[in-house]
Amino acid sequence: MSAPVERLQSFGLGTRHVLTLLKSDQGWKIKREWYLDPLEENPDLISDSDHAFPSRPGANQQWNASDRQATGKKRYDRIKAVRYANKYAGLAWGAGNQNRYNRKYRDYTGFGGDCTNFVSQVLGDPKEGGGLPMTSQWFANSSGGSDAWVRTDGFKNFLLYSGYGRLVVKGTFEKIALPTPDHPRGYIGDMRPGDLIGYELKKGDVDHFAVIVGFDENGYPLINCHTTDRYRVPFDLGWDKTTKYLLFHIR
Repeated sequence: MSAPVERLQSFGLGTRHVLTLLKSDQGWKIKREWYLDPLEENPDLISDSDHAFPSRPGANQQWNASDRQATGKKRYDRIKAVRYANKYAGLAWGAGNQNRYNRKYRDYTGFGGDCTNFVSQVLGDPKEGGGLPMTSQWFANSSGGSDAWVRTDGFKNFLLYSGYGRLVVKGTFEKIALPTPDHPRGYIGDMRPGDLIGYELKKGDVDHFAVIVGFDENGYPLINCHTTDRYRVPFDLGWDKTTKYLLFHIR
């Protein structure tokens, strides 16, 4: 009887250490200093549930033939969306573009966070991304993005009311991930690369957005995001059992 094969799983995390300097007669002084911890969580609040997922057929494949949509003007190109997310994942190990963001867009890291701006780019960049058409409410240009493009709650509302997205389920890890008779892989096991996850810590206030880019060998969903930068990271890493997850299917 042969021994089980162990497969190495890898992912990337990246963050920035920011200093604001003030020049005086005595030289330079630090006015402000901050950084974000990509693994900041209270270990006492991590879910007690078994995080093992039921095996997902072809879990290591990022997509299959059914994910390839027709190239109509208003179709969402999931393959390009995931490629964009991998290319512009930023400082995280494994990301492309020499770990740089897409300089075509303004960087909101120091202005409340860049996560929603990044996810909007994944969905809407016309050249490299998913190609969803910008609208009068959801858009970006050289000077920045609209409220719906860069702010978490504005983006959530736009997804729901524009018809671009559908909220599949909202709930704790147990609700979205554990198997049920109707969802043997859990709700999240039915999601597809190019779909989105919102993260809520306070009731009614979405704190963060990430894009699903694939699944590991065991069928565990992996995400990319900005602030902090993540490349193919388990979707719940850094979050705890108080977190509510919002699963959005992009139409």
